[in-house]
Amino acid sequence: MPDNQTLGNRTRGMGEIVDIAGKTTEIAPFGNTLAELGRERPEIVGLTADMGRYSDILPFRDAHPDRFFNVGMAEQNLILIGAGLSKVGKIAYCTTYSVFVTRRAYDFVAIACAHSMANVKIFAGMPGLLNGYGATHQATEDLNMMRGIADLTIIDPCDATELKQVVRAVADIPGTVYVRNLRGKVPVELPADYKFELGKAKVLREGNGEIGMISTGYMSARGLDAARMVQVEGHDVGVLHVGTIKPFDKQGVIEFARRHKRLIIAENHKTTGGLATLVIEALYEAGVYMPVVKIGLADSFFECGSQEYLEKKYEVDLPRFVRAIREGV
Repeated sequence: MPDNQTLGNRTRGMGEIVDIAGKTTEIAPFGNTLAELGRERPEIVGLTADMGRYSDILPFRDAHPDRFFNVGMAEQNLILIGAGLSKVGKIAYCTTYSVFVTRRAYDFVAIACAHSMANVKIFAGMPGLLNGYGATHQATEDLNMMRGIADLTIIDPCDATELKQVVRAVADIPGTVYVRNLRGKVPVELPADYKFELGKAKVLREGNGEIGMISTGYMSARGLDAARMVQVEGHDVGVLHVGTIKPFDKQGVIEFARRHKRLIIAENHKTTGGLATLVIEALYEAGVYMPVVKIGLADSFFECGSQEYLEKKYEVDLPRFVRAIREGV
């Protein structure tokens, strides 16, 4: 990502908050926050596998060039070098696309990092359908895969507000952390007083008990949009954001579900092995039985295209949320 981006007819500096098509966004919240944190924490180093521009880590590189390492197009080396740096007291922030971490460096994450409690923080960009380059680049099963690694923390932020807090929080979370990174112009959706807490699901909207939505990542913002849209029709939807996939807030999810008659579960991931699986397992074990609609991706490979095109075709767009609320399907 360049140091400046042209938005409309004006050029904005990195990190500036702008409003695009009615949505407030912040440019490169990950990289700018990491650059700030690097000034406070000299033990932090930044690494990428030839994806500096596309992972938003360039602000860190520019602020701390002596602590930035581009290992080339070699994701296994990225993770292994990060693990090695952690052994000499560094906190290694590693960046690339999520699909390259999970499919190409899985064993290195499991053994070099998680098994050794290495202080490695993996910011994995463009998860799910956020990547328009087709099946080779779309990490639509990454939550399922990473959940299987012991002693690994998994975080799926909603927006720029939460992402910036996560960048800071993971520096003090022991061991290895996998974060689904949001890059570029990232929407600001959560209230200014929102506070990220590891392992705690957050109620973003209280409903009347009719319909509850449990979501993760940017799908929580979409759930809020859908809830506002249908409120004039008499639907009062509660929204629970699960920002931490592991450790999973089982009790918080169960308590939220018990306050509603039916549930919608939404994620930018396949509907098997991710959030929906976690929620349904938790409810079953607690003896909570209720109608559930899953919004997510099928067990398939997906084509290339814009985010708008892909989300419409594979039915994870705003109209799909509204239909689930209105019709319960």
